[in-house]
Amino acid sequence: MKRSDFIKGIGLAGIGSILPFSNVKATSEAKTSGTCVLIPQETAGPYPYDLSSNSSMYRQDITEGNPGTPLTLTLTIVNVNNNCAPLSNVRVDIWHCNKDGYYSEYANQPGYLGTQSYVGATFFRGIQLTDSNGQVTFKTIYPGWYTGRTTHIHVEAFLSSVLSATTQMAFPDSLNTTVYNTSLYTAHGQNTSVAINADDNVFSDTANTQYELLTVTANATTGGYDALLTIGIAAPTTGLINIEPETGGQFKLGANYPNPCTSVTTIPIALITDSNVVIELFDVQGRKIKILVNDTLAKGDQKITIDLGGLATGSYLYQVSVTNAAGTFRQCKLLTKE
Repeated sequence: MKRSDFIKGIGLAGIGSILPFSNVKATSEAKTSGTCVLIPQETAGPYPYDLSSNSSMYRQDITEGNPGTPLTLTLTIVNVNNNCAPLSNVRVDIWHCNKDGYYSEYANQPGYLGTQSYVGATFFRGIQLTDSNGQVTFKTIYPGWYTGRTTHIHVEAFLSSVLSATTQMAFPDSLNTTVYNTSLYTAHGQNTSVAINADDNVFSDTANTQYELLTVTANATTGGYDALLTIGIAAPTTGLINIEPETGGQFKLGANYPNPCTSVTTIPIALITDSNVVIELFDVQGRKIKILVNDTLAKGDQKITIDLGGLATGSYLYQVSVTNAAGTFRQCKLLTKE
């Protein structure tokens, strides 16, 4: 889905939720609740790219074979309005540059290798939905750097398909120095434009950066690092959104039940008009496993029973596509098979 289509689909209420987060920085003090903190809001920067309509982007491994020091990134999404309770089914989008400081999907990027174009490439971009523990894990590499910025990773969190947080994640200064001295990164070398986070135009507000700083430990198995961050967002504590905005008002997709399930689960869908409904199942790497449903259904409440017999235990994504006279509208949710 293109960003323009997304904004059009969510209506005025959704736009009101998005605009303040995409263009302004957080206040100097973070909101706390219990032991978690409302994540400081930061700019999305010049290289965001909405790939939510591409089912292959729902994946753990975002490297696409590109070289770099391995990095396993685990993010935990919690609700600052509910005693830091984990939030499931939050859509988490991340993106960052390659080891040489270039982003996928963009042309005319300056850098130490000259001006580069990676239009059509999707490396180091990925989407996942949080599990019952509020967590997502991405397999990536330690990012490089480019002029004007210190090392960072971008992240957006969507609650019920509405953008709820836009922020960036920083790395410890000393670790940046260590990594950029290794053989994979020495061609570019140390960051000569912004050496430390305190000099960066995003992370210079150190009162907020403490909540954006990744906790990083060495991983002896991969020869790389594991990075952790808890991201607090302000989610409702009661009630449901009647129409999930990404669906364009054409249908409401409920959570499948039971979840976790053993062999059979039910997916509730409310259609506002007769529509063709396609439900596709994907693994967490974004690979399509099979089409579960492809049928024309009548308007109103539908309860679709899905047989998952023969499927290995684990987490899966199901994408619901609804097509009618108004167009095609999609949404994904997470299910777990025991």
